Amino acid sequence: MQKNLTVTSSPHLRSSRSTKSIMQEVCLALAPAGIAGVVLFGWQALAIILTSVLSCVLSEYFFQRLNHKKILIGDWSAVVTGLLLAYNIPANAPLWIPLIGGIIAIVLVKQLFGGLGGNFMNPALTARAILFVSWSGIMSNYPATRFMTDATTSGTPLVQIAAGENIAIRDLLLGNCGGVLGETCKIAILLGGLYLLIRGIADWRIPVCFIGSAFVCYLIQDGFQVAVLEILSGGLLLGAFFMATDYVTCPMSGSGRVIMGVGCGILLFVIRSYATYIEGCSFAILFMNVMTPLIDRFTAGRLFGEVKTRG
Repeated sequence: MQKNLTVTSSPHLRSSRSTKSIMQEVCLALAPAGIAGVVLFGWQALAIILTSVLSCVLSEYFFQRLNHKKILIGDWSAVVTGLLLAYNIPANAPLWIPLIGGIIAIVLVKQLFGGLGGNFMNPALTARAILFVSWSGIMSNYPATRFMTDATTSGTPLVQIAAGENIAIRDLLLGNCGGVLGETCKIAILLGGLYLLIRGIADWRIPVCFIGSAFVCYLIQDGFQVAVLEILSGGLLLGAFFMATDYVTCPMSGSGRVIMGVGCGILLFVIRSYATYIEGCSFAILFMNVMTPLIDRFTAGRLFGEVKTRG
């Protein structure tokens, strides 16, 4: 039986990893933070996670179906977007927040720009930013954990640091503090992040440069203790390991990823220290997402098979 084959110039790169397998491993790495969120905030956290994931998957399915495109929900990328979106929402938010957020992330940010590989900004972070601007009261109202028996809401560690309050590093590591659903338990995030690095799913350059540059900035300005507290507060670790490392929206070259990581760290420091919005992780990553094409332009190496034109 004769087959039509397309022959292209070398080299031909082969990999046993598919988009589906990579996304499944990212979901596995995200699982500890989700489990910690449910333990800390109760079943409402699980409801938000399920609503967000279902919203993203169904939005992708119906958009592709209505536009007569191949249905690609089996690649698990919409599931990853749903998890990341849920982790960036307070656990006491009404369920229509992740529902709308999922539609924004998939339809507005991902599919309208061509689907997976076409979006120029991280869908989950963009949706989170739009939700925050639209419903800032809901998105900045953080519940106390189930272990804070004397409170129903809680200020984030970043607010406490700005107010000069004492914070126990143990509470930050275990997640017994205010914040969005998936960012509080730093041990869970670190476990998932290390899994991605060990498996080679995420490039170490971005999280290391992101965290390192932010730490150095705080070390110079505020000293070692505040620098450690800032690194363990807010969405820095979640963003550094799981969102800034997104294949689609980060630079292609190693040097470009170093630039992105350093840029994210410096921007986060500037926004947290000198802007009115105390949590700068989302906007720092989104800004560097927009800068990625420019970074690629100046850092991309020589293409395989490229031949210089003789003048």
